[in-house]
Amino acid sequence: MQGLRKWCGWALAAVGLGYALAATGADGCANRGELDAMYCDANRDMVADVPTDAKKWRNPSTIVFTYTPVEDPAVYENIFKPFTTYLSQCLNKKVVFYQVQSNAAEIEAMRSGRLHVGGFSTGPTAFAVNLAGAVPFAVKGYANEFQGYNLIVIVKANSPYQKLADLKGKKLAHTSPSSNSGHLAPLALFPKEGLTPDKDYKIVFSGKHDQSVLGVGTGDYDAAAVASDVFHRMGVRGEIKEADYRVIYRSQKFPTSSFAYAHDLEPKLADKMLTCFYEYRFPPEMKKAFDGADRFFPINYQTTWDVVRTVAKGSGQGFDKASYDKETRREAEAAEKAKAAKK
Repeated sequence: MQGLRKWCGWALAAVGLGYALAATGADGCANRGELDAMYCDANRDMVADVPTDAKKWRNPSTIVFTYTPVEDPAVYENIFKPFTTYLSQCLNKKVVFYQVQSNAAEIEAMRSGRLHVGGFSTGPTAFAVNLAGAVPFAVKGYANEFQGYNLIVIVKANSPYQKLADLKGKKLAHTSPSSNSGHLAPLALFPKEGLTPDKDYKIVFSGKHDQSVLGVGTGDYDAAAVASDVFHRMGVRGEIKEADYRVIYRSQKFPTSSFAYAHDLEPKLADKMLTCFYEYRFPPEMKKAFDGADRFFPINYQTTWDVVRTVAKGSGQGFDKASYDKETRREAEAAEKAKAAKK
């Protein structure tokens, strides 16, 4: 397992919201890459090295688990119930599901030590690696490959829009500033399709993928940029009728949500957790919820997330603290506007 742990990579970082971070503990570091200044990436695998001081390792009696809030968190608490029950037995520890309402809240929970392992959306995964000590090790998948998704742009089935350029001056919803398919990929990919965000249309954040989809259905938005897997799952669960919508754009394939654990878990606990995840096979209800995926497929952050970092670079987005703070403020402002609009 030592080799497996090295292959998966170790990440150590901190968001440092509201206070300055000191560079203690990493003096003399030869390489940090994009990691926060507190941490070191001596082996240049793009994630931070495990703390060398064993006193900093954690072995909590209760493991806190969550899943990215792309939809209603309560939905996923129920979907993951069979797995959290299994994980509790496998680790011989209590496991609880922690509902988070935003990507920022999830990243902050891991940074602060309140979250031990969880699923992070594609875009926020990179922020979590650089700023919150997240160590990505798996993606939902199958026997031979991990599961992916596409950025799709949906409109009502009876709408006149046929291509992205038709949406100039229209109301096109993005999800949240840190989302890959819901924001970063549109910034990078739409211009070559004849539609430049924040120039040809004003970006409106819905907050979540399901809210974007439902907003198109109710007419609040003319179109929405969302993840294809979320859209399909909403159809499977009967929350929408996919036939009521039409897809006018589909991107290349991206890795879907990563699963990552906190960098400072005791190595033996981290090794055991990897084994528990990799040996688990999804029951029928989980396979149905996740488009046929039946397992947690091992991944390497440096290679698997290369396409995500490339898209982010093309959109002018970084995954450092300054970018995170900027996008978190935009996410909070969008949430307040959405809340005010409902009053």
